[in-house]
Amino acid sequence: MDLPVMPPVKPMLAKSVARIPPGMQYEAKWDGFRAIVFRDGDEVELGSRTGKPLTRYFPELVEAVRERLPERCVMDGEIVIAREGHLDFDALTERIHPADSRVRTLAGRTPASFVAFDLLALGDESLLEVPQTERRERLAGVLEGVRPPVHLAPATTDIDVARGWFEQYEGAGLDGVIAKPPTLRYRQDERAMFKIKHERTADVVVAGYRLHKSGPVVGSLLLGLYDDEGRLQHVGVSAAFSMKRRAELIEELEPLRMDDVTGHPWASWADESAHESARLPGAPSRWSGRKDLSWVPLRPERVAEVAYDHMENGRRFRHTARFRRWRPDRTPESCVYGQLEEPVRYDLAEILGSS
Repeated sequence: MDLPVMPPVKPMLAKSVARIPPGMQYEAKWDGFRAIVFRDGDEVELGSRTGKPLTRYFPELVEAVRERLPERCVMDGEIVIAREGHLDFDALTERIHPADSRVRTLAGRTPASFVAFDLLALGDESLLEVPQTERRERLAGVLEGVRPPVHLAPATTDIDVARGWFEQYEGAGLDGVIAKPPTLRYRQDERAMFKIKHERTADVVVAGYRLHKSGPVVGSLLLGLYDDEGRLQHVGVSAAFSMKRRAELIEELEPLRMDDVTGHPWASWADESAHESARLPGAPSRWSGRKDLSWVPLRPERVAEVAYDHMENGRRFRHTARFRRWRPDRTPESCVYGQLEEPVRYDLAEILGSS
């Protein structure tokens, strides 16, 4: 492979802001695997956000890149999987599997798509120092009439359209809106763009914690909600605390600490066989490797208010929730899924079809 922009490339990032800023180019914020696609003739590489290759996990996209992208190019975008008109992040994580046979089976069962939103090189020309507006024009030109599973990400300079996208697209599983300054050059690994994400709050049961890697202080709180059958389901974690606050939490939660998991709603986590048939925290995975995911059970009697941006399949927080405050006025039994705001469904085909 011999391109003017060579792997690895660390993608340009975005910093969070509360409101959609004016005077920008706006795009949807996709909820998938960020990927830099390199093509030099038959040679194709899919680079991840960390620079490690994703190529072997998405063989159907390698073939699509050869068929649908320019002979020599580098593009920034997102690998996504859609099911029933909605993004499915779980299906993406299943692809990170050591067995090639498993990967190819899933490629046939739940094929992925590539949504392109930036052009970093074309032919012998690097576009890293070209302004955003021109890079977008060049990208739209080379992808005119492109066919699935490659898509051109919709973009607009109309802030009112962007505001509409922010409200509508969440129903298709998208994550918010990205705003890009028109004159922006491509800045690897810098937070040079802006992201505007949904934020909601929920009252959750704190039913355990994990210790921090640095010592006997809280690393993350384990959060739960009750389902319609009265079972406490694990919905995510809250982990962004100062070291002082982590130490304070150990003392605050000590009265609720259980000597063992007997009688705890998540007692099955201690049984290794339970992890074979369900996606449960508390055991190593393909993502965590050898990371210690042991946890300290707490009597599920304390309620916290947390902020979250997005639910994965309506069952758990897609990202780490932000702790807001304790809610002594709420009972654990009142922490149910029914309190969560349900986004209006929106067909993903209407978004990708507009490209």
